[in-house]
Amino acid sequence: MADHVRLAYTAELRELEERALGTLDMVSDALSKTLDAIEHDDIELAAMIVADDDRIDGRYLELHQSLLTLLATQAPVATDLRLIAALLHVMKSVERMGDQCVNCAKLIPLTGSNPPRDAGLVRDVVTMGRQVRTMLGQTKRAFLDRDLELARDLVRQDDVVDNLNREAFATAIRIGDDLDTREWATTMLLIARALERTGDNAVDIGEQVAFVVTGLFQEFEDASHVGPSSASKV
Repeated sequence: MADHVRLAYTAELRELEERALGTLDMVSDALSKTLDAIEHDDIELAAMIVADDDRIDGRYLELHQSLLTLLATQAPVATDLRLIAALLHVMKSVERMGDQCVNCAKLIPLTGSNPPRDAGLVRDVVTMGRQVRTMLGQTKRAFLDRDLELARDLVRQDDVVDNLNREAFATAIRIGDDLDTREWATTMLLIARALERTGDNAVDIGEQVAFVVTGLFQEFEDASHVGPSSASKV
């Protein structure tokens, strides 16, 4: 009887992990649509992105409750406890990434139906988004495979996003004195900032891979830390 209960619990935890990581695919799809809307000033597609975020929010609430229920009813220890704690963090990061896509989509109508555009700035922002989308796929693989090196490589990938964000800012500064063009460029910088934060959220999930694998929380290198730091072991 005990073995049967344990097998059922293990299967449920595995299914919850797969569903949690599957939400990264949902965000990746939302991000792809967001980039299309940015590239083509598609206001209708932007509205669809905002509406579709309810699906990501619904999945977040569903899995959050299921993970808490499993935590309360099964009293997991050691590796399983770390996994559940990490998945709760993953779901929060995913929900935030979905919100960042919504933030981008809500800004698109503000540019107007025929906004002044700078091809270089659009290219930098769209390239940022594609890089972040690549990071989402790598994040999922790193978690599924418990691949610490792949998770750490997200920092290098995120550096590309940060560099593009700086290039976008520099382009916006040089864009000229026309008021409408400067207003459009400011909106694009807000979009770039949202994409940059999405990349940071992907790195946050990578840090949870390290937690699951090692039992230590490790903050990967960033602007304020020279190297990884550790909290107490769980």
